Amino acid sequence: MTRLSVNLNKVALVRNQRPLGIPDVARLGGIALAAGAGGLTLHPRPDGRHALASDVADLAVLVASHGGTELNVEGNPFHNLLPIVLAHRPHQATLVPDGEAALTSDHGWNLAVDAARLEPVVRQLRECGARVSLFMDPEPAAMKLAARLGAHRVELYTEPWARAWGTPREGEVLARYAQTAQAALEAGLGVNAGHDLNLSNLPAFLAGVPGVLEVSIGHALIADALELGMAGAVRSYLQALATSRSP
Repeated sequence: MTRLSVNLNKVALVRNQRPLGIPDVARLGGIALAAGAGGLTLHPRPDGRHALASDVADLAVLVASHGGTELNVEGNPFHNLLPIVLAHRPHQATLVPDGEAALTSDHGWNLAVDAARLEPVVRQLRECGARVSLFMDPEPAAMKLAARLGAHRVELYTEPWARAWGTPREGEVLARYAQTAQAALEAGLGVNAGHDLNLSNLPAFLAGVPGVLEVSIGHALIADALELGMAGAVRSYLQALATSRSP
C-alpha cells in the first residue's frame, strides 16, 4: 500500500504562535505513527515560521523508535536544507525549489535550467545515505532528466490535480499525472506525490496514477485532525489508501 507521510508543518505553525511549546510537534508525530502512519515530513524554511531544525532532530529520534517508519525532510537545498539533512540524516530528502518568501511550495524544478547546480547536491545527499526525491511538475519528458541527475524518486506536485478534481478537466489532468508517473517508472525512478491531497481527491488520484509509493499530506490532514483527532485523521487517510486501487 502507498505509504502515508504526515506533514507536521501546520502543527509547528500553531506552536510557534506562543512560547508555550504547545501543540507539541513530536507528541503529535508519535500519535500519527502509533495510528499507522508510515512516516513523518517536515519542511523547515529559512524564516523559521513553522518547522525548525530542532523539530527535525526530535522527529529523527522519534522515527528511530518506530521501526519501519521514515522521516522525510524537504526544502530548498540552496537555502537552509543541506545542513539540517547532513546533521540528522533523514531517510529521504525532498528537494523543493521554493523561494524564501513563498507561502507554500507552488511549482517543481525546471531541470533544463537547474540540473547543473542540482547535480552536486544530489550527489552529496546520496553520499550521506539519504534517498533523494525531486519535487516535480507533471511533465513526462522531465523524468529522464531527473534520473540522470541521480535522484531516487520524484514527488509529483499535485495542486493542479486538486484544482481540477470534480471539474470537466479532471480526466485530462489525471491522464497527465499518469503519463508522468509511467515515464518516471520507465526511467527507474520511484514516485511520490503531495500538495493539496485530501480525503476526497486522494482515492481517484491513486486509482488513476501508477506506482505511487508515498503521499505526503499536511494541510488537509491537520485540518481533519481538528475534527477527528490526529489518530482518527491518520486512520481515515489509511482507509482511503487501502481502498484506492492504482494500476
